[in-house]
Amino acid sequence: MLVGRGPLVWLGGVAAFLAFLWMHSLLSTHPCLRLLSRALSMATGSPEASVPTGSDYIAGSVSVVFVTCPNDKIAKNIARSVVEKRLAACVNLVPQITSVYEWKGKIEEDSEVMMMMKTQTALAPSLTEFIRTVHPYEVVEVITLPVQQGNLPYLHWVKDSTTTHQ
Repeated sequence: MLVGRGPLVWLGGVAAFLAFLWMHSLLSTHPCLRLLSRALSMATGSPEASVPTGSDYIAGSVSVVFVTCPNDKIAKNIARSVVEKRLAACVNLVPQITSVYEWKGKIEEDSEVMMMMKTQTALAPSLTEFIRTVHPYEVVEVITLPVQQGNLPYLHWVKDSTTTHQ
């Protein structure tokens, strides 16, 4: 509700709505812009809507885990360990990132390696705990983001590669 926000907010909302209507009518009447219309509808749709019907992938059941490391040697050791333990299916190492952060009252700037791990979301707590035990940082960065959609064969491979076969 726009009550209490003033006339500029209300007018801005009306202008945005009218611009949306104008853009929609423009895109639907010009054949060369129909692909843009399709891209816009895909971008504004819900992630679940773009997962193919009949898919057995559950949105969010696979995650990407980001971890920074002080150097390539440590990153490779951790990467090999988590893949061997089946805590991650794959680890990508992105070298030479620069991190700027505040630590203990001082602005720091360090060269680091970014690790991007793909795993089952259910394994993220175990993966995090393992990383905390082998990582040299006092406070290690471990950030987990769920994957809503992707290449289904790849997502199934991640699940298969991180499941203990019995």
